[in-house]
Amino acid sequence: MNANEPLLKVEDLHVEFPTEDGVVHAVDGVSYEVARSATLGIVGESGSGKTVSSLTTLGLTRTQGARISGRIIFEGKDLLALSEAELRTIRGNEIAMIFQDPLSSLHPFFKVGVQLVEAVRVHQDVSKKAARARAIELLGLVGIPDPNNRVDEYPHEFSGGMRQRAMIAMALANEPKLLIADEPTTALDVTVQAQILALLERLQSELGMAIVIITHDLGVVAQVADDIAVMYAGRIVERSSAELLFAGPEHPYTWGLLKSIPSLSGTRKEQLVPIPGSPPSLINLPSGCHFHPRCPYSQPDHARIDPQLKPVPGEPSHGVACLLEPSVRQRLWTELGDGKTPEQARASVGLPEPQEALVTASETVGDEPEVGL
Repeated sequence: MNANEPLLKVEDLHVEFPTEDGVVHAVDGVSYEVARSATLGIVGESGSGKTVSSLTTLGLTRTQGARISGRIIFEGKDLLALSEAELRTIRGNEIAMIFQDPLSSLHPFFKVGVQLVEAVRVHQDVSKKAARARAIELLGLVGIPDPNNRVDEYPHEFSGGMRQRAMIAMALANEPKLLIADEPTTALDVTVQAQILALLERLQSELGMAIVIITHDLGVVAQVADDIAVMYAGRIVERSSAELLFAGPEHPYTWGLLKSIPSLSGTRKEQLVPIPGSPPSLINLPSGCHFHPRCPYSQPDHARIDPQLKPVPGEPSHGVACLLEPSVRQRLWTELGDGKTPEQARASVGLPEPQEALVTASETVGDEPEVGL
């Protein structure tokens, strides 16, 4: 394989789950790449398709009756074309995953060391003694104190941060080339979150692995990611390097995520600006731009036209799926950056109120209800 080629390449991935209520469009045409030793952050609210896309990479949605199309190329192999037996040789070995909740991911009836030993011996032909020595080494590697004794403790005897470290140790047992970290800092104290992120950075530097970090918090990926993909309603709505995205975000949903993060430079009285409404149903998605029912800048055509991911003028590596003109987006973000509310920013650039736009749009498409609000 060419060393310049990406380690992982996802092309036009679709994942659907047939249910009694209808088809859940969990992932809808997602494409992205992960370079060797690089970190990709996938960001979005719960239900945006972040986790499903990564579970599909590991083949873990096959048993759930999912309808899957597209390609997932890992080191030249299409993972979607592999048999279950072939996938098992890759899963946990070359590609590993840290799951969301370490308390439920670790079996409560078995000691942490026993579970680490199993992770090692599934893919390596080694004795129990050698696997146990490897388990102790891994616990020490992820910063758990006194690993020789901790290896014989149960998950409930570990703190939340230590359980997360144990999950990272299990994922690293076979030195994977790609590590998928699904919400690795959720439910952890802020200081412990910082320790976990620093640990991932250190391990990546030492082992040379690539990382896909899944989170709802742009503040998390700001510290560790080289590239960022923002997902909404099963699609990527913005994708670029971390530097470009934080310097000049282009999608209103990305603006909403950024404005939801507390700022150390703001005043004590400054309020956070939440994104209005709720994520849409993935069974009955809104027409046109899926974000238009929640977008403060929505215009009449946005309920009818489905935006595609296109390069930002002058920045071919920065893609955005938005129907607003590039110059309008830049002016809106400048106004928001100056501390104005979405309503004030919209008025400053001369956009009509979204309610007027949505009434016009609903008349155009036959008064289709807005799902998810």
